Amino acid sequence: MSAVHYLGFVAGLLTCGAGIPQVILTWRTKRARDLSIWQLLMLDVGVSLWFGYGLLVNDLPLIFANVFSIACYTLLIVMKLRYDRAELIFPSAGEVSAADKY
Repeated sequence: MSAVHYLGFVAGLLTCGAGIPQVILTWRTKRARDLSIWQLLMLDVGVSLWFGYGLLVNDLPLIFANVFSIACYTLLIVMKLRYDRAELIFPSAGEVSAADKY
């Protein structure tokens, strides 16, 4: 494997890892009110297209990084839909103390 592939893997690791803190915070707080569903959908579709492109050009760093990113952003979309719906039914369900957030 060449240095270019290692560069791609490091870049992919950093960009796909960027979604992890949001997934963890949303999971812990059970609150997604401040997340934009449109941004999450656009990211998920865009990353899916990058994944498809990676498959077409047979670029392993691009493929692996985007599979993980798709999982993160799809999970955020699911949590957004679930927790927003729960807040409509049980308005106090989304309230979490500041100490529980971190």
